[in-house]
Amino acid sequence: MMSEAGQLIQTIKRHLRSQGKTYRDVAAALGLSEPSVKRLFASERFTVDRLVQVSNLLGYTLAELARDAQAAQPRISMLTDTQEREVVSDPTLLLVAVCALNHWEMAEIIQYYRLEQAECVKYLLRLDRLRIIDLLPGNRIRLNVARDFDWLPGGPIRQYFQRHGLAEFLKSDFAGRDEALTFVNGMLTDRAIEQMQQELQRLRKRFAELHEESLSAPLAERHGKGLLFAMRTWEPQDFSALRR
Repeated sequence: MMSEAGQLIQTIKRHLRSQGKTYRDVAAALGLSEPSVKRLFASERFTVDRLVQVSNLLGYTLAELARDAQAAQPRISMLTDTQEREVVSDPTLLLVAVCALNHWEMAEIIQYYRLEQAECVKYLLRLDRLRIIDLLPGNRIRLNVARDFDWLPGGPIRQYFQRHGLAEFLKSDFAGRDEALTFVNGMLTDRAIEQMQQELQRLRKRFAELHEESLSAPLAERHGKGLLFAMRTWEPQDFSALRR
C-alpha cells in the first residue's frame, strides 16, 4: 500500500502534468538544480517547507493538496463474501466495524462498550487488514469506504441481521416521537414499480447525506437510527389459500 507521503507526491506529479509544468519549473521555484529535484521526487523526502513551496507553485495550499491526495485514493464500495464472513464470525468485531463505519473514535467505543483499549486496538487492526479502515498513529481511525458503501445483497452480514436483528427491530409499537412505521399495499404497473425503486434509492441516498451532515455534532447528540424499507410481490397466506 502506498504511504501517505507517496500519495501526496503522486498528487503533486498529477497536478504538475495537468498544468504542463516540469521538474525544471520546480527546480526554479525551489532554487535547486533539476537533478536535485528529481532525487527529491524519487526519494519522496520533501521537507514541509519544500512541499509548501511546490504547493504554491501549483496554486494550492498544502492542506488542499493533502485533501486531494486523500480523495484520490480508491474506496471500498462492498466487501467480498470472504471478508464479510470474517467480520460476522466475531460479534465484537462486527460491533467495532459498525462503530467505525459510523465515524466513532476509539475512545468513544471503549467508553460505551465493555472493551479494553488493547482489545479494541486488536479489532481495529483486523479491520485495517481487511482495508475497511486505516489505523493511524494515536489510534485514530480513517475510513476506506465509499459514500455508497453497502453490505453484499444476500451476503453474510445481511443474513446475520435478518436472523438476529429484524425481529428485534420490529418488536415495537413505533409510537415514539422519533419513530415511524408505515405499511401500504397496492397494485403497480412495471413502470410504476421502476419509479418506486428509484424513490427508494433517493431515500437511501438522503439518509446517507443526513448521516454525513450529523457527523459534526458530538456523539452524545447523535442517535443510532435504523431505517427499513422494502418492496416485493406479496400476498397474505390467508388470501393465497383462497385462490382458485
